[in-house]
Amino acid sequence: MSTAGVLEDAGSSRDPPSPMASAKLLTASASGPGWTKVSCPCCMSHRVDPLVLVKLGKKVRPETKRWLLKLIGTLQKDGGAGLLAHPGEDASGDIMVLSATRCTLLQATEELGLCRVYKNGDMEAFSYEDRDNFKDSGVFLTLAERQYIVKYELDGMRAQRAIKIPGLDDSYMLQPRDNIWQKLTSAGVVVDTVALHDQEQLKALSQAWYAGNQLAQPLDSVNSYFGSSLAFYFSFLDFYTWSLLPPAVLGLSITYFSVQKEVVESVSGSQVIVDDHSGPGFSGHMIQAVFSMLWSTVVMELWKRRSASLSYRWGTLHLAERFAEPRPGYHGNLGVNPVTGRVEPLFPEWQRDLRMALVSVPVVGLFLGLVVLGMMVFYWGEAQVKRIHADYDSLWSQTFLYLPSVLHILYTNVLATVYKTVAEALTDYENHREESAFDNHLTGKVLVFTFFNYFAVLFHIAFFKQDVPLLRKRLASLLIVTQLINQVTEVVIPYLVDRFISAPNRAESEDDPQEDKFRNQGTLPVFPGLFAEYIELLVQFGYLSLFSCVFPLTAVLLLINNLTEIRSDAYKICKLFRKPFAAPVANMGVWQIAFEVLSFVSVVSNCWLLVLSPQIQAQCLEGELTCTKILMLAVGIEHVLILVKTVLAIVIPDEPGWITKKRLHIEFKSMQALRQQYFVCLDVKLQQSSLK
Repeated sequence: MSTAGVLEDAGSSRDPPSPMASAKLLTASASGPGWTKVSCPCCMSHRVDPLVLVKLGKKVRPETKRWLLKLIGTLQKDGGAGLLAHPGEDASGDIMVLSATRCTLLQATEELGLCRVYKNGDMEAFSYEDRDNFKDSGVFLTLAERQYIVKYELDGMRAQRAIKIPGLDDSYMLQPRDNIWQKLTSAGVVVDTVALHDQEQLKALSQAWYAGNQLAQPLDSVNSYFGSSLAFYFSFLDFYTWSLLPPAVLGLSITYFSVQKEVVESVSGSQVIVDDHSGPGFSGHMIQAVFSMLWSTVVMELWKRRSASLSYRWGTLHLAERFAEPRPGYHGNLGVNPVTGRVEPLFPEWQRDLRMALVSVPVVGLFLGLVVLGMMVFYWGEAQVKRIHADYDSLWSQTFLYLPSVLHILYTNVLATVYKTVAEALTDYENHREESAFDNHLTGKVLVFTFFNYFAVLFHIAFFKQDVPLLRKRLASLLIVTQLINQVTEVVIPYLVDRFISAPNRAESEDDPQEDKFRNQGTLPVFPGLFAEYIELLVQFGYLSLFSCVFPLTAVLLLINNLTEIRSDAYKICKLFRKPFAAPVANMGVWQIAFEVLSFVSVVSNCWLLVLSPQIQAQCLEGELTCTKILMLAVGIEHVLILVKTVLAIVIPDEPGWITKKRLHIEFKSMQALRQQYFVCLDVKLQQSSLK
């Protein structure tokens, strides 16, 4: 079936009409009353699916709303968004409902570089000119993709000339190349933009995702409803969780045999009794350390292969790397962009570098200093509770030994939350042109702080204090307390707030107007994004790959936590937050690099922890091994393991062979299409020249 049939209903899918389709708002024809008019015959539709709700300011005048409705329905080449718009109740109401025409969806599909199933059954980069040769494989564009395209077109509206907005004073006059949506937001005309839920699809997804007893996640459905960025996160969470099984089994085995050894030695009266705080013997210590280093490499290499397969299946393998439009928050003096030749805001690179050097770097350094200050206070607290325990030696004093760790963990979590807000403000102040540059700089700031905030104390204990019992106690406290804090702050508190405060205000019945149901969706809190979720997984990965040899049960605790994390995160996204706008992505992006960096750092960490093994230290004290020999042995093992990790990374390809062939084929076909388009344009120019 061609795309002419796939998208005969503007923005609709091939799913059966939901009960909402009986509402007057949804059954209105795109060419009938309510929805803005369309001039393209192929975009006429008998059914329009509402995709996005726009909330307007309470004081917005009817003439302003009418002007905005007309602008949104205007074609992109004339400065509009090329979308369908409905005024809601009437022209004086404070909402608008938006959808998208067939042509707008298809043109955006090509511009974004999405791939779709061609008539021969292969994935191809979508071409608008060749649209009739692409098949309908169930749903041509997912709900998440259609909603993102609507937001993408709104954010891309720019004034082509100076325009006075009806109903507003001259101070809000649009200048050439101004971002219209951003200007309307700053003027208070647009208050919010909300992606609308499809309640039937959401209910079906919930049943298949977290409400039942199933272990497998419906990743294709997650991608269809919430977008590829969330689908990649949950796919990685699922893959990483099940990959914890081997280290969990190994950790349990090492712990079991270590306890057995202590019991046997204690019963036999042997004088070679391992200290209660020394942990597993050298063999178990060494096996766990080497396994952690190799495990982290294999897991990341296998994930990259899985990521490539999912990217092909979801049509994001060949996303366009175009010279993007300036992001909505970008500002500067109007000028001609030397790359595109378009008039747009320009901001000198030297000013951005100056802001980063004089503002961002010192502020980040200040927060790193606060991390060091917290670490010093933690050591002081450790010394105090040890002194109290030595004086009283009671059950209460024994409990207090963990108090400094718990308080320091709370401190690091609060500091991380504050820093995240400061990092966003700093990155916005730097005024990056592209959204990708903004995201990369923000992620870089957060990753540097995260690594320092969560791992500095552990590295200091291991490398400088060389206190294995303290390192084990600290790691156990982190694993238990951090997981409890995350579960409470991410699920329990939002659930209680939603259940007892927000939900009663959103109570609705079947007879309520559809517009009121849409408004209720806008009262949910905004989805905070995946930043915190990836940070949590990154910290987990660091605990396991860097330090698990001193606490073999690390993988066991992480496995238990993540089995509940999958369902709690799914519940939270489906029920406690608004439906997010999700841009198509081909992988985890910079997060994948962060995990790989931790994997290589684990070699240095584990080799040093091998040196701190009780048996190695005992041999050193007895003179059997000198410090120089131990250091040379650790360096030698480190180099060998780095070589092994490098060989593993080369031997395990980043993507399956069939994916490589498919990707090269897509690139070849895209190059052919560009060449054909170039020659067509050249022929047109030659014909025009001959006519002159």
